[in-house]
Amino acid sequence: MPTLQEIYREGARRLGGLDESALESRILLRHVTNLTPEAFERDHRLPLSFQRERAFFRLIKRRLSGVPTAYLTGVREFWSIPLHVRPGVLIPRPETELILEKALETRAEGMRLAVDIGTGCGCLALVLAREFPGCRVLALDISRKALRVARMNARRLAVSGIEFLRGDLFAPLEGRGLSDECDLIVSNPPYVTEKEWGELAREIRDHEPRRALVAGVNGLEIIEKLILGAGRYLRKGGRLIFEIGLGQSDRVLDLFGEEWRWVRPFDDLAGIPRVIVAEKRD
Repeated sequence: MPTLQEIYREGARRLGGLDESALESRILLRHVTNLTPEAFERDHRLPLSFQRERAFFRLIKRRLSGVPTAYLTGVREFWSIPLHVRPGVLIPRPETELILEKALETRAEGMRLAVDIGTGCGCLALVLAREFPGCRVLALDISRKALRVARMNARRLAVSGIEFLRGDLFAPLEGRGLSDECDLIVSNPPYVTEKEWGELAREIRDHEPRRALVAGVNGLEIIEKLILGAGRYLRKGGRLIFEIGLGQSDRVLDLFGEEWRWVRPFDDLAGIPRVIVAEKRD
């Protein structure tokens, strides 16, 4: 019977055409064996059963066909939290954590109400609810599937204080008396252009939700609506923090009017302007 180490190396070899093939082989084998990183290192010379070997190589085959690793394991780590993800729900990216870094820098006293527009698997809303105890968090999404996954993550992590609402952008807030009431609005909106969509990796185009990524011809259709709606619902001094795409910074800054102050882009670890922080004028 082959050992864990031997199977892991063969998986990495088969995935050799992919970036980080060794890491992906390790993730998939740990998923099949249900081993922690520590146990995987400790037991790497132990034999692997035939059934688990077959299950592992089935996952390798599906990965080679383009299925993202996060959909194969059902888990993606974000902000050091293992979150469940499913096909049809956007996989959280590391650069989106910059939204949270900027939100948590405020550490506003008496934060009462935060809104996450397009919550997806709930990654931003869950961290905000954890980091701002007592703050009411509204997590909005147009996708029923995304909201089911977000609710599941909240239950599994025992995070309370989040209300999940279905609808397009700010539509779920209408009629709730929340105009000029929000302290913070965060979002990872769609910002990919129609042209860029056709140029993305196959695994994204074939498996991740197009609606969560593409925003028309110029990529700014949703961002423009986001800025407009945020101006209506934020209190004076409240902040809007959202992600943008490569090369969009200057055009996005031009969308802000006189009701905004302190509008600034912030770079991700690659030096790309990735997040906009704007404060509503008093």
